[in-house]
Amino acid sequence: MNSTIRCAVLGGSGYTALELLKILPRHPHAEVVAITSRTEAGQAISRVHPSLLNRCDVVCMPFDADALAAAGVQVAFGCLPHGASIAAVEPLLARDIRVIDLSADYRLRDPAQYHRWYDHPHTDSANLAHAVYGLPELNREQIRNARLVANPGCYPQTAILGLAPLLANKLIDAASIIIDSKSGVSGAGRTPKLGTHYPECNENFSAYGIGKHRHTPEIEQLLSQIAGGPIHVLFTPHLVPMDRGIFSTIYANLNASATEAELLALYRSHYGREPFVRVRDTLPGTKDTAHTNYLDLCIKVVGQRAVILACEDNLVRGASGVAVQNFNIMHGFAETAGLV
Repeated sequence: MNSTIRCAVLGGSGYTALELLKILPRHPHAEVVAITSRTEAGQAISRVHPSLLNRCDVVCMPFDADALAAAGVQVAFGCLPHGASIAAVEPLLARDIRVIDLSADYRLRDPAQYHRWYDHPHTDSANLAHAVYGLPELNREQIRNARLVANPGCYPQTAILGLAPLLANKLIDAASIIIDSKSGVSGAGRTPKLGTHYPECNENFSAYGIGKHRHTPEIEQLLSQIAGGPIHVLFTPHLVPMDRGIFSTIYANLNASATEAELLALYRSHYGREPFVRVRDTLPGTKDTAHTNYLDLCIKVVGQRAVILACEDNLVRGASGVAVQNFNIMHGFAETAGLV
C-alpha cells in the first residue's frame, strides 16, 4: 500500500511522545502533521527534544480538535497523562479521527475499577464500551477495525504474554502466579519526582506499589480473559537505576510434570507467527531488547514450578513501538513497518 496517513501526537513533551517522533518520521506510510502540548505551544518539538533536530521540527500547538481535523489528521496518538486523555478522545472520535491512546484511560473494562485504581471517575463510558485493548498478539482482529485502541501498559505486556500459553492450556495453578518485575527510571515519566531524582535512584534498587500498582487490574483483566475465569496475581514492581527496560520474572506451579523442552516447544508454537515476540532458549537481558519493539521470552522448569523470564524496552515495546504496531494493523500495513 502506498497511502500516507496524517498523524498527530498529543502531549509532545513526554518520553513516549519522543519515542513516537523517532519512529514515525521513518515510517513509510506516516506523516506527523501536528503535535500538541499545553506547556510547549509555539515551540518547535526539536527545541523540546533536541535529538529530533532535522528529524521532526513541527511546531507544538494547544490541543484543538477542530484544528486537528482541519489539518487533515486521520490518527491521533495520545501521550497525555491518565485522566487527561478522556477529555481529548471524545472530540477526536466525534470528528472521525481514530485514536491510539497510550494512557490507561480506556484499558479497564469496568469504570468502577478505573475509579478505584486511578482515583477519579471515568466520564466516557460510551467510548470505553467499544475501546479495543491494543495487544496485537491477543486482539489483532479487533484492532483492525477499531476507532479507539487502548494501548497496553508496559509491565502488563511482559506478564500477559509470558503467561498466556500456560494459562490457555491450563498447565499452571492460576492461584500460584507471582510476577516480579523491574523497570528503568524512564517508566516514571519525564516530570521530576523525588523517587526518580538522580541522587535518590542512582546506585539504589527498590520495590514500590506493593499490592496497589495500577497495572495490577490490567494484568488480571487480560489473564482472566485468557484463562476463562477470574485470575488474581501477586505483582511486585521494582525501580532499577537504568534509563530503560523492563525485566519480569514470573513464577507459577505446574499442574503436571513437564520438561523445559516441552514448554519451550509450546511457546514457540504459540508465538511462531508473531513478528515481535522472540522465544529463546537462552536467558534474556534488557540490552537484548533495548530500542526495539521485541519482547523476549524464555521458560525454565524448577521442580514443579515454571519460571518465565520476559523482557522488553519499556518505551518502545512497552508504549510507543506497540502503538505503531497497532497503527500498522489498523491501516493494513505490514506490522513491522517503521519498526525494523
